[in-house]
Amino acid sequence: MTLQALIFDVDGTLADTERAGHRIAFNAAFAEAGLPWRWDEALYDELLQVTGGKERIRHYLADADRWFLARPDAPDVIAGLHASKTGHYLRLLASGGVRLLPGVEALVREAHRGGLRLAIATTTTPANVTALLDSTLGEEARSWFEVIGAGDVVPAKKPAPDIYRWVVDRLGLEPQQCLAVEDSGVGLAAAVAAGVPTVVVPSAHAVADDFSAAVARYPDLTAVTVGVLRDLHARAVPPTVLASPV
Repeated sequence: MTLQALIFDVDGTLADTERAGHRIAFNAAFAEAGLPWRWDEALYDELLQVTGGKERIRHYLADADRWFLARPDAPDVIAGLHASKTGHYLRLLASGGVRLLPGVEALVREAHRGGLRLAIATTTTPANVTALLDSTLGEEARSWFEVIGAGDVVPAKKPAPDIYRWVVDRLGLEPQQCLAVEDSGVGLAAAVAAGVPTVVVPSAHAVADDFSAAVARYPDLTAVTVGVLRDLHARAVPPTVLASPV
């Protein structure tokens, strides 16, 4: 069985969007709303264990401002803060403030030229995904990714396997025909639970995560080619996995 598709996470995998992008945008949204909250890098690294922006705000408030969280309008305010944060983040991307991580562009372009199918499985919003692609690879790159699973298309976010199952189903493939690229233990857990073999490139906040279930771990994607990934996949998934019963 040969590798049919690469499925990329976004934040921390394609680009350092977390510390250099989302964190700054969250703080801008809080300041704009006149709120005293500020997330420094150390705190934000802890908050990254919670996937989803609105979920991250709620998790933070459970410790930092329980009275605010108890307000009847808290869900609406949190949704508004998240929308404001998205606007700040998109403007940051448009200004060129976020760049792809080493090796990402070369690997994506090689896979696209070679006919390897591409997809995305992320908890960030669809607008964030397309803005990142537009600002780094160009608008034509949107069409390179056949399936983009993003935001709230599934109710349970990573480490639940739902987003990977959603993407694999729309690719019309079996999980073992794909290879995921992730940056955290949370993302790895989601992919593995969905049956997708996974390569990890740990981001700064996740270097201490458990990556024992990954088929390979790299410091970055600079030396990773499609050929390397095909070899890893072939070793991780025996040819008989999808064979029909005799």
